[in-house]
Amino acid sequence: MEEQNVSNNFIYVPSIDLHVAKERTLLGKDWHECQKELHSKNQKMLTIPEFKEFLKYTKENHEETYKEITEVKNPLRSEWLDADFKIKGKDLFVNYHIFDSNGNIIQKSEILDENTLMKDKTPGISIDSWLKNSTEQGLPKKSIESGNLYYWALDKDNNSVARFFAYVDGAVFDCIRHPSNWDDDLGVRAAEWRE
Repeated sequence: MEEQNVSNNFIYVPSIDLHVAKERTLLGKDWHECQKELHSKNQKMLTIPEFKEFLKYTKENHEETYKEITEVKNPLRSEWLDADFKIKGKDLFVNYHIFDSNGNIIQKSEILDENTLMKDKTPGISIDSWLKNSTEQGLPKKSIESGNLYYWALDKDNNSVARFFAYVDGAVFDCIRHPSNWDDDLGVRAAEWRE
């Protein structure tokens, strides 16, 4: 089964039917640059729900990959997620991309679940609770258990995207990153749809 689910440095995640890169690429590029480069190769960023499924799968089947993403240690490891938060009228939406049934990348938009945790928890939330029970958009619920994963709730600034990072001071699920920001340790994990 291990060989079946790993090929060409990608891990196949059955619950989302995607092949996900074991390593981050496009380090030092902003969120928009990463989107453009991935889409040009018919690849995409992981949405928050897809990232959660990838974490759950690697925790059970590829522990070294899971630890590389989540473990509190040096050096800093950081990756963009496909969640662009926008305000339309009085409502808060998340925009993201999916593969359609033909493998084409399309953009989707949906209103945030009213049960979304909209305040920072530093620390934190339970990563296990988040992985098991979140909103449909993959965000923590107001009732989430406490834990050590720092959570920076999304800003209502109409210009925030998501990322996940871990370093010596902790692991952070961050929904307030400006999409034009970048640093040398921030990259993206490519996802592919294959027939």
